[in-house]
Amino acid sequence: MIAYLKSRIRVIAAFALFAAVFAVVFLLGGIPLGAVGYAAAVCGAAALAFGIVDYLKFRRKCAALEKLKEEITVSCDNLPEPGNAVEAGYSELIRLLFQSRTELEAGYEISFADMTDYYTMWAHQIKTPIAAMRLSLAEQDTPESRELSGELMRIEQYVEMVLCYVRLESSETDYVIRECSLDAVIRAALRKFSAQFIRKKLSLNYQPLEVTVLTDEKWLLFVISQVLSNSLKYTRSGGITITFENNILKLRDTGIGIAPEDLPRIFEKGYTGCNGRSDMKASGIGLYLCRRICRALGHTITAESDKTGTVIEIGLARKAVDLRD
Repeated sequence: MIAYLKSRIRVIAAFALFAAVFAVVFLLGGIPLGAVGYAAAVCGAAALAFGIVDYLKFRRKCAALEKLKEEITVSCDNLPEPGNAVEAGYSELIRLLFQSRTELEAGYEISFADMTDYYTMWAHQIKTPIAAMRLSLAEQDTPESRELSGELMRIEQYVEMVLCYVRLESSETDYVIRECSLDAVIRAALRKFSAQFIRKKLSLNYQPLEVTVLTDEKWLLFVISQVLSNSLKYTRSGGITITFENNILKLRDTGIGIAPEDLPRIFEKGYTGCNGRSDMKASGIGLYLCRRICRALGHTITAESDKTGTVIEIGLARKAVDLRD
């Protein structure tokens, strides 16, 4: 009601002014005051009737606009009928803006699809020379070849990160949520880094967990692999411990730890922190992708750290089933 009165304040003020003018003129003309009051009452009743009808139209239009807030991103066909030339102009402006936005979105989707296709093709093509180099290095067993194998694996990781980043930005990410063995995922990740464990002489404390979790096996493998990669990168001695308690997978290392001021921001996009700046090789993308993947899968990921190492906790609370039951 208040909004309606504010929108009609000029009309109400004009009516009051005209009524006052007529009252003054009638009084100056010697017309009895009763006649003035009768005329004012008749005009007031007519104005009230008109106001009620106009207010109901105003309410219906506001209700239509409120409903349109939920539909305007899809269609603007349900715009309320304009009541005058000004409203008609605004409606046409909205339609033009909606059409322009639709064209921009279509162009963006085409451009993004082309970029996705390009990077997907590039990633598959680059895997061929990587595989060739890996076969060539496999024929050698020298410190240099082992070092090159480690660097080659890092290249593979960056290729996977590119594909992961592009797919996450796409609206058609291929999530397949089902029950899968957590041990199978962890072992697949550990096989990737077995050479680094040996080369750096790090221990692995891991016992079969014998649980299944409701997740996407491929994407969870990426998360665990990324966490292991970071742990190995910043752990010079000691080892890594993998445990599972209360639906939380914990990966603990004995590395250099994370600075307290960096800890709240390590999952931000592009943030490398003190360790990353000293290493000069960190991208600041890995943990950001892990957080996005975990959110999409209904999982959580958090970090705790001190001078004795870092613990990454992956909450798999969607569902966990003990295979020993």
